[in-house]
Amino acid sequence: MQIFSTYEIKNIATIFIVAMFFLACNDGYKRVGDEAAPLLFPEGIAEDFVMEYSTLEEELRNEKIDSAHVNAVLTSPICESFTNLSFAHRIFPNGLQVDYYDIDGNKSVITADYGITYNVTNLIDLQGNVVIEGHDGKKLEAPQLYLDQGNDWIFTQEKFTYTNPEDGTIMDGEGMDFNKDLSLLNAHKTYGLMLIKDEDK
Repeated sequence: MQIFSTYEIKNIATIFIVAMFFLACNDGYKRVGDEAAPLLFPEGIAEDFVMEYSTLEEELRNEKIDSAHVNAVLTSPICESFTNLSFAHRIFPNGLQVDYYDIDGNKSVITADYGITYNVTNLIDLQGNVVIEGHDGKKLEAPQLYLDQGNDWIFTQEKFTYTNPEDGTIMDGEGMDFNKDLSLLNAHKTYGLMLIKDEDK
């Protein structure tokens, strides 16, 4: 007959309690943040993507579309479409180019390294080496710009450089909103070289 000492009984009891503790515990931790983020996959991927924005100058009659005016043409090597989501959008991970045309057919070009178009707000978010070149040679450079297609308006809160070859103006600043052909500018903060022409009296 084996007799256990009090010390051995206490050790066995301790081991038993610790084992029960570990067996009773489960992983009830609810993970949040990146661990809980759902994986999003595009509804479709298009190569050599082209999208045209047009307006009709008069109502369509007999299915004639000769009166349509092309406002802009967006081109990109890759377009990832997430139009199946509640906040539908398209992503252009390899950059994009937007060609804007005025009523006279003059073209201004906008390029960026990355872009997102939002269907609901009708905004285009341009990021990385964004450059706008007007048909008259004016140029604006910024790290990020937003294009409001509904109002034909562009704005940024980032630093920018604006060049006007007509009068030799080079203007640096931070924050600006303007129209698509760079003829109306509203700079929030400016610094740099600006020339003012003397008018003949």
